[in-house]
Amino acid sequence: MRYAGIVVAGGAASRLSGVDKPALSVGGKPLLARAIHALDGAERVVAVGPRRPGFDVVWTREPVPGTGPVAALAAGLVFVPDDVELVAVLAADLPGVRRSTVDKLVAAVGDADGAVLVDADGARQWLLGAWRVAAVKSALPERVENASLRRVLGGLRITEVAAERGESDDIDTPEDLERHR
Repeated sequence: MRYAGIVVAGGAASRLSGVDKPALSVGGKPLLARAIHALDGAERVVAVGPRRPGFDVVWTREPVPGTGPVAALAAGLVFVPDDVELVAVLAADLPGVRRSTVDKLVAAVGDADGAVLVDADGARQWLLGAWRVAAVKSALPERVENASLRRVLGGLRITEVAAERGESDDIDTPEDLERHR
């Protein structure tokens, strides 16, 4: 199945003293590179956040930078080709994301509106999913700034996909980073 990819690469990283999380290196590779490489099968990859050199992606920003993942998702959707039915959406702080993660999410959408990775505690990882573009566009609120991604996507028909160990981990704190170095 053909799909595009959106990497949410903005964020304030407030719990990491405002460092550029996507540029942090885990296992010798920047987190942003890990997310982009996980989307190797995508027709187009759109990164939403400050432009960073060295990546062959379409760059864009939210109209008001820093207004959250729904605003970032809406900004990225503008660049998804019209003939592509699915979009994989990833955060840029996922040390365990792989192409196989994206492949299984895309395959799991089936007749649903989307598929989302679920961690070991049963929590849906909203920035680790694959979605029908039309369903996401119709679910977006009129005002996307500071909207809750869980509320926007949570009303859609969702297939849950169990995460493998470490696959849904993200880097939010210095302790998270140390654990994955």
